[in-house]
Amino acid sequence: MREIVLDTETTGLEPSQGHRIIEIGCIELKNRTPTGGRYHTYLNPERDVPEESQRITNLSTEFLLDKPLFADAVDAFLEFIGDSPLVIHNAEFDLKFLNAELGRANKPKLGPGRAIDTMLIARRKFPGSPASLDALCRRFDISLEERKSKGHGALLDVELLAQVYLELSGGRQPGLELMATDGAAGGRAAAGAHKPLPLRAQPLPSRLTDDERAHHEAAVASLGASAIWIAN
Repeated sequence: MREIVLDTETTGLEPSQGHRIIEIGCIELKNRTPTGGRYHTYLNPERDVPEESQRITNLSTEFLLDKPLFADAVDAFLEFIGDSPLVIHNAEFDLKFLNAELGRANKPKLGPGRAIDTMLIARRKFPGSPASLDALCRRFDISLEERKSKGHGALLDVELLAQVYLELSGGRQPGLELMATDGAAGGRAAAGAHKPLPLRAQPLPSRLTDDERAHHEAAVASLGASAIWIAN
């Protein structure tokens, strides 16, 4: 199954107020595993980048002046995402900006059904807990050091989000999927295969009361010859 983890950076919060996308980052997952496929571009928003946005993204008006317009980058973007589901944190925000840009470029808009919103998944899974990307990274012990030093960036954020999405989907199970070849014996063994715990030196005492044991024995006796027993 192919999925695209997607993030945007923008000049502000509302496209209806003239704010534009200044960065798009995407990475490709197949069967919930990054393939190395990615799409990334900075965009010239054809307007100034407010100081608050610069502080968050480290992207200035001057830096973006020679970058492509969305209309020049849109075909490569649409080709990369194809018709795959889009994994987005707070999908409503990114989709409204993408659809505003797609509308300007006379391209079909992205329907809400395309999005897998990790923020909504997190809120359902951990009700009452913070559901920001930073909070989820801390919950799953995913390093935020690079984000602290470089600020918000679309490509960095999708790399973090891919790890969060994996954890929200159940986490890695390497013992079930990784195999290692035993060169000495010529056989194959599962990496991280289950190793049974040693038996207790002394068995735990039974928690059954005398009355419970008597009721059990009476119930077994009442089954008669119709009972089917499987002995190990």
